[in-house]
Amino acid sequence: MAVAASSEGVPPARLPKAESPEVRSRTLVRTWIYILAALVVLMVAVGGATRLTGSGLSITEWKPVTGAIPPLTEQAWQAEFEKYRQISQYELVNKGMTLSEFKFIYAWEWGHRQLGRLIGLVFFLPLIWFWFRGTITGRLALTLLGIGALGGLQGAIGWIMVASGLEPGMTAVAPIKLALHLTVASVILACLVWVAAGLKDRSASPAEPVAGLAPRILVGLILAQIALGGLVAGSKAGYTYNTWPLMDGSLIPPASALFMVNPWVENFVDNVLLVQFNHRMLAYGLVAFALWHAWTLRRRAPRSAVARRATGMAGLALAQMALGIVTLVLVVPLWAGLAHQVFAMAVLAMAVVHARVSAVR
Repeated sequence: MAVAASSEGVPPARLPKAESPEVRSRTLVRTWIYILAALVVLMVAVGGATRLTGSGLSITEWKPVTGAIPPLTEQAWQAEFEKYRQISQYELVNKGMTLSEFKFIYAWEWGHRQLGRLIGLVFFLPLIWFWFRGTITGRLALTLLGIGALGGLQGAIGWIMVASGLEPGMTAVAPIKLALHLTVASVILACLVWVAAGLKDRSASPAEPVAGLAPRILVGLILAQIALGGLVAGSKAGYTYNTWPLMDGSLIPPASALFMVNPWVENFVDNVLLVQFNHRMLAYGLVAFALWHAWTLRRRAPRSAVARRATGMAGLALAQMALGIVTLVLVVPLWAGLAHQVFAMAVLAMAVVHARVSAVR
């Protein structure tokens, strides 16, 4: 017996299933959190450009509220420029800089700080609205408040980092503080993506093989590699030893060169040879682990979604390593340095999605 068509000519069995208000609300919250995650990636990109253009010390004061207004008159610009001329970076690196050149580096740092303010607004205003409507409650609300607190801490870390570069004799920020700033930004991104990925209803999806702890270990390795990358950036270790696969003529430099600074623990931050070597070695280990993870899942369940995700992660890790090699060999041009930093955020985000989806199976 034929099935009667509806008034629109579509069989009832094919009509789309109406979403419940709860599902629509969760979709809206998930979209908002992913927008926040995209803004964090943009923040990392602008921060990278600020660092690579040497702009981070152009604003010598931290004014969370009044600092949102840039200089509007020639007199105000001259006053800001005079503050910059008092610090060591101007005296030792940029002496003789013109006002127009100063305006260029000021724009990067001002834009970076403005984007931080924008992220704060995009976070807290919708959060209050969702909370008031009862869309966000309980554990989700507490989790988001924790992420918001981490964002506030990140702003303070950013200023502590800048302040380290304003000390007499300093021409750039302290490497370990830059690495901390980048790592905390990465943790915030990971938390946002974890929450957003967990809000999607996957109850109707087919069951997947258990992936174990490997996806979470992969996330941890990526975060550690980003932290080491921050040390490379902060110490400018990428501008030295610009050959691959050999480093200073050997695959593994001698211990006397890797630990030439006393006390020995300071080599991990101050010795550019060891800083870059650690970043290289962890890259090899991360890629090897990602390939092993994909291989094991492909053997166990070659057609499963989890195996496809693991394979994709292995491909992303390989691509990021290749991009890092290109960045090193070309001596860190602006486009390559930015691409390497932003792609690291993409790799991290995909690893977190992989770990989150695998965790609910």
